[in-house]
Amino acid sequence: MSNYLSQSWLIDRRQALRALGSFISLPLLECMTPLVAGEDKAVTPKRSAFIYLANGVHSLNYQITTTGKDYEFSRSLKPLEKHRDVITPISGLHHPGALGHHHNCINVWLTGGKLGPSDRNTISLDQKMAEITAQHTRISSMEVALTGESLACTADGVRLPSLRRCSEIFASLFEEPKGGKTAQRRALRRRSSVLDANLAEVRRLEQKMGSADKGRMEQYLTSVREAEIRTRRADTWLDTPLPVVSDADRKRTNRDIAATLAGDYFRTVYDLMVLAFQTDVTRVATFSLGGEGDAFAIPEIGITESRHQLSHHGGDAGYMEKLTKYDAFAIEQFSYFLTRLAETKDLNGKPLLGSTMTLFGSGMCYGHSHGNANLPLVLAGGSDLGLKHGSHIDFNKTAAGFPGYTVGADGALTSAHYQVCSRPVNTDAHMSNLLLLMAQRMGVETDKFADSNKVIAL
Repeated sequence: MSNYLSQSWLIDRRQALRALGSFISLPLLECMTPLVAGEDKAVTPKRSAFIYLANGVHSLNYQITTTGKDYEFSRSLKPLEKHRDVITPISGLHHPGALGHHHNCINVWLTGGKLGPSDRNTISLDQKMAEITAQHTRISSMEVALTGESLACTADGVRLPSLRRCSEIFASLFEEPKGGKTAQRRALRRRSSVLDANLAEVRRLEQKMGSADKGRMEQYLTSVREAEIRTRRADTWLDTPLPVVSDADRKRTNRDIAATLAGDYFRTVYDLMVLAFQTDVTRVATFSLGGEGDAFAIPEIGITESRHQLSHHGGDAGYMEKLTKYDAFAIEQFSYFLTRLAETKDLNGKPLLGSTMTLFGSGMCYGHSHGNANLPLVLAGGSDLGLKHGSHIDFNKTAAGFPGYTVGADGALTSAHYQVCSRPVNTDAHMSNLLLLMAQRMGVETDKFADSNKVIAL
């Protein structure tokens, strides 16, 4: 059981925007401008967090079959029962662009994009939010991924790099740059000069390119421009004092976990997210618990198989039981996150949970058949942003002709439910409608996001 996470630390952190090499893969390049003079400091910041669980769930044990305020929690969702008044489980949503392409599930979860052979991804919701929150915070957004890539995509659909080690995350948020501010400023300005030279060379090459290459190059240039902006803003932030972190919070969060339990790792990342929100270092965060093909095992609860292996269970009862335990384990850690947000005070003295919306879920429902309709989703928090919780919203039941869930003599869902997970019951129920709601509550002025067709009322 020791060192089971260590293999993830060996993965190269340079992911998206590879053409720029190390110039834009450093945490500091996510820094943005200082608090603008015109912002009303009495206004409580709005925040959002997104948590992704790969490969869907064991849907027979996850699905809630009753709607409204008197719904009964399913076996997998039981760890959230104590948070009933501040959460909304949602059933029946799907991403039309991901149907039939299971490896695209994580890629479009926050973008709502369509990823066919000739398509390019679009901006993710967290980055759309960061466009308006970044001017107020040191870090524009926080990207954490245990394995694989982050959930965040730029305006041109390029995946942002992520952090994994807890000590690296802590350092990127709360520690002075190595070598001091003078050395860091010199490095940033040197980086800016390299970017300028890089851009000039690209412009010369562009004159010799065909239309297809020019399209790809425009994507690259968008990355260069974004890197320039982040570099310039990082320079500005060097003169802004870092937030003071208490000894208790530092002990709680500033540690590496490579030879410990998965629950400790999850909770440490959640603690870091809470601390980042509490100190207003950032207002937007994403946390991927693993990619569709590489989610890790949890030996502390007797699971030595990968999540991907369990989700493709072939009907094996033992694997299905373990997948349910894995689901409940991940949801229990999410419950811890909500508890920490509820017990941590915001700038106005109220619980941080009130000003923080958080979405937990997956871009797949039933992993064995790659079913990516009826996505498992839970929206929580954000009461100060106008969200009203306490009910289960089920878009399957609002579809004309839906006969209801298929339940056996023992009261449990039957395997016929897998059909609901594979094909949308309500074809108009796009997950982008939920993303649009969250965008609007964060202050993004828009009446559409991706393929949304109607904002969800909540």
